[in-house]
Amino acid sequence: MSTESLELAKTRYQAGKFAFENGQYREAVENLEKASALVARNSRLGGEVEIWLVTAYEAAGRTEDAIALCQQLRRHPHSETSQQARRLLYILQAPRLKRPSNWMTEIPDLGALSDNEAKTRVMAKPRKPTEKKAPAEVEFVDLSQVNTKDNRFIWLSLIVIGLTIAYLVWLGF
Repeated sequence: MSTESLELAKTRYQAGKFAFENGQYREAVENLEKASALVARNSRLGGEVEIWLVTAYEAAGRTEDAIALCQQLRRHPHSETSQQARRLLYILQAPRLKRPSNWMTEIPDLGALSDNEAKTRVMAKPRKPTEKKAPAEVEFVDLSQVNTKDNRFIWLSLIVIGLTIAYLVWLGF
């Protein structure tokens, strides 16, 4: 394998990962497939590329391809790659659970809109002249109306705080 094809494979691999992480799964599959073709399948890099390709296949809705590739990768010479392939295969072959419709939010398909509808302009509401608001009135409390008989807790807490401070001062000297 030449260094030029290895560099091209690494570039495609990075482009595939970047596309996958940005939700562009078809582009990720294309780049990762090209990178896989340029790299030796039994190499460590080849295993990494194909593990990413498995996840890209699954994300692109090509579950059968992902499972088939995982089954091949179980026999990969690098133990880390074969172990990841076994784990992914277990996940991919797990039964799909039914989810109640009220658990999910349906996202509308915006691809069906024509270009004119997609460029709809939204006008902001015209602003009204700012009105000066009167300052908030301060409400004074008549202390003769406050029930002070049930405030034993305040006195108790003040005494405890005072004793704590006195103890800390006594410890400091």
